[in-house]
Amino acid sequence: MDITILSVGKLKEKYLKKGIEEYTKRLGAYTKISVVEVPDEKAPENLSEAEMEQVKDKEGERLLAKIPDNAYVFTLAIQAKERTSESFAKEIEQLMIHGKSKIIFVIGGSLGLSDNVMKRSNESISFGKMTYPHQLMRLILVEQIYRAFRIMRNEPYHK
Repeated sequence: MDITILSVGKLKEKYLKKGIEEYTKRLGAYTKISVVEVPDEKAPENLSEAEMEQVKDKEGERLLAKIPDNAYVFTLAIQAKERTSESFAKEIEQLMIHGKSKIIFVIGGSLGLSDNVMKRSNESISFGKMTYPHQLMRLILVEQIYRAFRIMRNEPYHK
């Protein structure tokens, strides 16, 4: 299985980079995982609704250019279905059983994801109703992917 975390913006915080590197290293025993960044669209603080949509569309084009046709795509969205770690592990396992060898998790920028990216998505996932910085979501996501593989293998960690 080949897993990609596709995200808008460059990760600058060293503590987040170290955490992601640690879980990526741990995941090497189970799967191939990579983190791919696309540039965020520079925009002023006070945007109109139309300007926000333009920013999301530009970032969305960059994201879609990195998604192969054969990939199974999860988008991260607050309004999506929440899962337990166990159900998330079961979902990943089912994808593997059904021959889905390329999984991409898409994390949008500070304004979220464009409609086109959401339409390309096979499934949306929520990590709760709270808003997290998209940079922090990378670390949370990679930890949950690691946890899922530990659960699938009945290995200690997730309790």
